[in-house]
Amino acid sequence: MSIAGLLSVLFGLIAALLMVLYVLQRRDLRQLAELSQQLQRIAIGGRLPGRLDMASDKPEVAALITAVNHLLTRSTPGGERDAAYAPKLFTELGDRIHEAVLVHSDVILYVNRQFASFVGIDRGELIGRRLADLVPPEYAELVSENIQRRLAGESAAERYEIDMVGLQGQMARLEIASTPVEYDKGRALLITGVEIVPTMTAQALRVPAESGSEPPSLALDSLAEAIIATDKDGRINYMNPAAEQLTGSALDAATGKILEEIVSLVDETDRRLLSDPVHQALTTGAAVNLSRRALMLSRANGSERSIELSASPIRNSARELVGAVVMLHDVTEMRGLTRQMSYQAAHDALTGLVNRREFERRLEEAIESGHRGDGQHVLCYLDLDRFKLVNDTSGHLAGDSMLRDEFGILLVGCPLEKARQIADDVCRAVGDHRFVWRDKIFNIGASIGLVEISRESGTLEELLAAADTACYVAKRQGSGRVVVYSARDEALARHTGEIQWLQRLQSALKDNRFHLYHQVIVPAHGEDGGPAMEVLVRLQDESGHDLLPAEFMRAAERYRLMGLVDRWVVQTTLSALGRGAFSVPPQHSVAINISGQTLGDVQFLEFVVECLDSTGVTPGQVCFEIAESAVIANLDHARRFVGVLHGMGCQFALDDFGSGVGSFSNLKTLPLDYLKIDGSFIRNLARDSVNQAMVTAMIKLARTLNFKVIAEQVEDSASEEAARRMGVDYLQGYAIGRPQPLQLAA
Repeated sequence: MSIAGLLSVLFGLIAALLMVLYVLQRRDLRQLAELSQQLQRIAIGGRLPGRLDMASDKPEVAALITAVNHLLTRSTPGGERDAAYAPKLFTELGDRIHEAVLVHSDVILYVNRQFASFVGIDRGELIGRRLADLVPPEYAELVSENIQRRLAGESAAERYEIDMVGLQGQMARLEIASTPVEYDKGRALLITGVEIVPTMTAQALRVPAESGSEPPSLALDSLAEAIIATDKDGRINYMNPAAEQLTGSALDAATGKILEEIVSLVDETDRRLLSDPVHQALTTGAAVNLSRRALMLSRANGSERSIELSASPIRNSARELVGAVVMLHDVTEMRGLTRQMSYQAAHDALTGLVNRREFERRLEEAIESGHRGDGQHVLCYLDLDRFKLVNDTSGHLAGDSMLRDEFGILLVGCPLEKARQIADDVCRAVGDHRFVWRDKIFNIGASIGLVEISRESGTLEELLAAADTACYVAKRQGSGRVVVYSARDEALARHTGEIQWLQRLQSALKDNRFHLYHQVIVPAHGEDGGPAMEVLVRLQDESGHDLLPAEFMRAAERYRLMGLVDRWVVQTTLSALGRGAFSVPPQHSVAINISGQTLGDVQFLEFVVECLDSTGVTPGQVCFEIAESAVIANLDHARRFVGVLHGMGCQFALDDFGSGVGSFSNLKTLPLDYLKIDGSFIRNLARDSVNQAMVTAMIKLARTLNFKVIAEQVEDSASEEAARRMGVDYLQGYAIGRPQPLQLAA
């Protein structure tokens, strides 16, 4: 309703009031006059209130006030009503949920009861304060900077962990999540906190020192966590058995000493001595938490243990400081496993060198440094010559023993001329090496391409391509050569290399020189159904020898030819299956790999549907394998591709699981059937405890999501037995069966 229309209605009401005044003969004149004045002020001011704040004991006047309020309510714009109602609704909802909730702009605007309970302050006193002021000092800068960046719309962590310490000594660790919202007509952050470590309170551990009695040791002695209590001077008067074992000191020997006299606390990254947490707690009157990198050195036996430690002041009923309590949690094994897993995630299991993902991360740092002009760096691309001869004559185990054929070297803070000398030395060292495998001796050469990282350097992909080009030119010049990248070399490489591979692959497609192999997949425990085999592709070169995928896939991907290769594999496999050239048992399927490049092709889905229709193959006989990294890189296309074909009856397996860097939270929404654990986790499974832990976790995840688990690259009987024992559903690898040519003729 327009303002003019509202004014007309209001003036009509005024006229009606005048008639009421005449009819009622001035009865209740004062109340009606007041009502009239309010309506006139509304008419003149033009802004409508939510309602009139008036009351009357006269039914006629009360009815008139009610009618006016109804009219005002209906005439008020919906956004204004919602804005007025929203904070109240938000408050009611916030107080009903179990998570800690607060709204924060520059200061706290709202907190619910759960958050106030963590701090131990009435929530009314928290309004106007900052969250950064309520956390331990080591978290204050993190929290403050995160809130500022999130409010400004800049990139910042959406989730992080903090410790909360209350006024009564209670301690809790929260996982914090924040979301920008509009609150009370302004921009703010909706912050929620979920407790991930149960709240502990020093109240339960107080030592009644003023009475001279001993602490209630029966309960504390039973705790698995190490507990140490001190008097108000910081001198130890109690240790439970767990603390005695952890520190290496008996209670009798430690009594009367300060904590620093029985252990040293250092930062495990730089061995820097940490401040005495007991002294800090007694001095400040607040709880103290050491960083998660704390290392405890026992003065009694010299042992080193990684710990998490918190020290809290103890107060008596009169709120007087009477001592401190220290809680120590031994996390040595957990940190060791974390370091192992971090190392494994960043290093190649075969060579012990950093893997491609970690190498690219460090290369990105060097590129950023070069763009800033902070130093000189050089990227080296190394290719082993005559490596294929070792694989062909002695098998892949020999090749693995001699390492792999392509390496990258990142020389940080190194001038180009010095990098050239280093590369020459590497080539000579490789050339002088004699590799012995059983009764054979091999000599291997190396070719290296160099590219300087500077302000003018392009992206990571461009830098790798440039180094690869230089290496290609070096290889053409003969073994043991080093070439520095130049644009002219790139043009030569493109002319000779790119055209050559393009012609070879196109010729192979045209002349049908691709061959299909298959490798059997067997149930681990006699289950029915599932993939019976995986189809593998080989390329026959001009001399009639089959090339492994590693030798041509890289070129096919680089020059955007994988779509053609995948189409040939799908068409050929389904045609042979449809005409009965080979068969799969009932309730079983044949697995076909789909590359990430093809997965991103919007027309490939239609191609697969047409192949199924034209060949008459039942969709349930086909299982498509898509790599975890390919799904993450093409998530939208993957959802459509998987959703449509799975709905038709095709099965899907997530290949190379565990090798990707993305979050599985996106993948769990896909209708998948199988999870195929990356072969790097299956090799040496019987002897590698870290691999066993990773595989166990993956199997547990698969069970949660109702996926079956396939173990690939099972290459020996020990790994096979370990995989069966750990509960995988299907097995594939050399220990089960080597790849064999697939029968294509009916």
